[in-house]
Amino acid sequence: MKLALNSLSLESLASLSRRERRLVLAGLALAVAILLFGVLLPLDRSVAHARERLEKKQADLSWMQGVASELAAAVVPPSSGESLVVIIDRSAREAGLAGTLTTEPAGSGSLSIRLQKAPFDTMIAWLARLAQQHGVSVETATIEKADTAGLVNAAVVLHSG
Repeated sequence: MKLALNSLSLESLASLSRRERRLVLAGLALAVAILLFGVLLPLDRSVAHARERLEKKQADLSWMQGVASELAAAVVPPSSGESLVVIIDRSAREAGLAGTLTTEPAGSGSLSIRLQKAPFDTMIAWLARLAQQHGVSVETATIEKADTAGLVNAAVVLHSG
């Protein structure tokens, strides 16, 4: 083959033998196929997938913005007049966490609690009920796994109001 890479033209292609022309055209077709199927189509799929994700995230954002006003307007349950210590003690007993719980005051309207080897799911459900039913919020929480699967040791500071 007398064809140099820098001298590719129609004249040089025409000067090749029929077999060499077919080989060059087959190589060109293969290069186009590799470019099309190996680069352009996967890139197009990736862009389409990114657009779908963006549209979904934009829909989620607009939903969250719509719900934000409802959440901001949500009324915190009225205080029953009970102290935070009483609310925590009673609700912990109801949730089955009384044996794992120790409490100590942590300042004005706050209470520091420690749970030892408490079931994680039960603890999270209990904290959620405290927030929903009594307006008690978690200021800080440190949760570490215990020796047994599903059990945790936790230090939580709760605040009422």
